[in-house]
Amino acid sequence: MTVAPGDALLEGRLALVTGAAGGLGKAAALGLASFGADLAICDRDVDGLAATAKDIAGLGRQATTGVLDVRDRDAVEAWVATLDRVDILVNNAGGGFKAWFTDITPKGQQVLVDENFTSVTNFVRACLPKMGDGASIVNVTSVEAFRAAPGFSIYAAMKAAVEQLTRTLALELSPRRIRVNCVAPDAIPTPGDEALVDATGAGGYDAVVPLGLGTVDDCAGPIVFLASDLSRFLTGTTLHVDGGTDAARGWRPRPDGGWSP
Repeated sequence: MTVAPGDALLEGRLALVTGAAGGLGKAAALGLASFGADLAICDRDVDGLAATAKDIAGLGRQATTGVLDVRDRDAVEAWVATLDRVDILVNNAGGGFKAWFTDITPKGQQVLVDENFTSVTNFVRACLPKMGDGASIVNVTSVEAFRAAPGFSIYAAMKAAVEQLTRTLALELSPRRIRVNCVAPDAIPTPGDEALVDATGAGGYDAVVPLGLGTVDDCAGPIVFLASDLSRFLTGTTLHVDGGTDAARGWRPRPDGGWSP
């Protein structure tokens, strides 16, 4: 069988994207719509969600919206139950805040666990009965799942948990040929990142990214790839969408064009 342009198309499929009111989630939703998918999108941001739905309609695709908290299992299950099917699930919603581990309260820890991990399990559980054989799940983890993250201990641990869950689900769901993969973004500014950059003192961060800073569309492309038949033999893996920061692993560029550890 020859690889063909049509393998990238998603016509006739419904893609569910969480956290789609802005940033990476919105870019992923629009990217999937551009390749022919209809969308089911959710977020807590009413206005942002409506704007995304309008942009999807502008691409000639349908959008079903749900205003909900991804941490609320009952709300997730009730909304997903209204959908006829789910062919593609993109677990994008998540978030964090900077705090040393010893300063995180039990309540704050639970918020991080629920927003970054429980939200993923909520949607996988709710969507699986709606998924046919050959569906695709794409989980958005982070570069922090693969390195130490001072000030973001629980957030990073949950992103690592998502990566591990992805590997296991890839095996458990393989009899149905449901593929489960991750993207691990880094160096892609999104709304709200300014506060984190200020908190971490990461000014000039773009200077240590081999390809320079990316955009949310740079991550939307790999998500579309993982959703499509172009990746039909890919499961249980992570695509590092980071401009080379994972490859660098501490190496930094020198003014003469070389690299130093």
